[in-house]
Amino acid sequence: MARLEQNIQEGSKETTFNNRGKLMKNQYLITVLLSAVMVTIQMVPSSLSAADKVVVVPLGGAVGNATAADVVKGKTFSSLAAGKGVTGTLELHPMAQTYTNTNSMTFNLLPADTFTMGSPTGEAGRDDVTVTETQHQVTLSKPIYMLITEVTLKQWFDVMHYNPGHGNNGNESPVVWVNWYEAAYFANALTALESPPRTECYDLSDCSGLFGASYTCNSVVIDVTCTGYRLPSEAEWEYAARAGTDTAYANPQIFDISDTGKATGSDFNSNLAAMGWYSWNSTYGEYPAATKPVAQKQANRWGLYDMHGNVWEWCQDGWNGADYSPDPVIDPTGDGTSSSRVLRGGDWLGNAENARSAFRTRNTPDAHSSYVGFRLVLPPIQ
Repeated sequence: MARLEQNIQEGSKETTFNNRGKLMKNQYLITVLLSAVMVTIQMVPSSLSAADKVVVVPLGGAVGNATAADVVKGKTFSSLAAGKGVTGTLELHPMAQTYTNTNSMTFNLLPADTFTMGSPTGEAGRDDVTVTETQHQVTLSKPIYMLITEVTLKQWFDVMHYNPGHGNNGNESPVVWVNWYEAAYFANALTALESPPRTECYDLSDCSGLFGASYTCNSVVIDVTCTGYRLPSEAEWEYAARAGTDTAYANPQIFDISDTGKATGSDFNSNLAAMGWYSWNSTYGEYPAATKPVAQKQANRWGLYDMHGNVWEWCQDGWNGADYSPDPVIDPTGDGTSSSRVLRGGDWLGNAENARSAFRTRNTPDAHSSYVGFRLVLPPIQ
């Protein structure tokens, strides 16, 4: 953890529903079905006008919005809520497609696209002197499924059958004290449970040691053609975190469009506070000062939770601080010779600027930390 803290100090820091409205005795009866399970849906507040947008994706049609009036009239929609009690536009592409595996891990499908990676000069919290966030154009040529939350302790235990036991705050909090090699091992182990079969992404035959203590590898061969679970590339991670935004935090409801004087240090930041746990909001309230249960904050427009704050997330890439990336670049994979691996997203006790979409840091792949976890991606099988 000392290495991580040093790096940071150096500046490298549904509800799913099916509504059928039926006019019966001047009242609407809304029946909600999800896999034959009844679920409770909170109706759109009456204070919303017909022009207000709500979070809906029409079933059998193109991804889009509907008005509050459309929902009240009982049209059929499938929806993922962009945060608890929050209305707004959720963009799931293509066709709001999700995948939930046998371990109850849900992945949202993100489209192939081109985006601007990095931060603009002058973004609050950006170090313009020792910057490693130079803006450049990145094309991700293939769609990818991304886990909507960080891997939780329960999800880890169900596959690995042991509890790392350091800094965890309950089964639904992100698993921590997992180094990069162990995250790769988990990805392979989860892949082995898939049916139909998928191919593993990591050759860990040159690895040894005890999980949570001394597990390390002399070398790891990554199969770039694999069809199984893996860590996201740094570009995939930032693309997912941004969810179509170009601001420091991917808040779909901009409470504070300026953030002037509020984006740096441990000060309050309204956009970040709505979406993630960091030093300002994580040391009080109903949860102890530690990792927080996932999906308690507002999701981004692509239905991904905790992309800002809670725990740092391992990326697949080796660290490249001197030369961030060529411009433009297609499907970048980072520095294959680096002795460090990229970390993204900030943590529950970190400063606001560290949780920005563009912020980058790193640690050695054998390092364990109570501030570091991970999430996974999965390629669609064509």
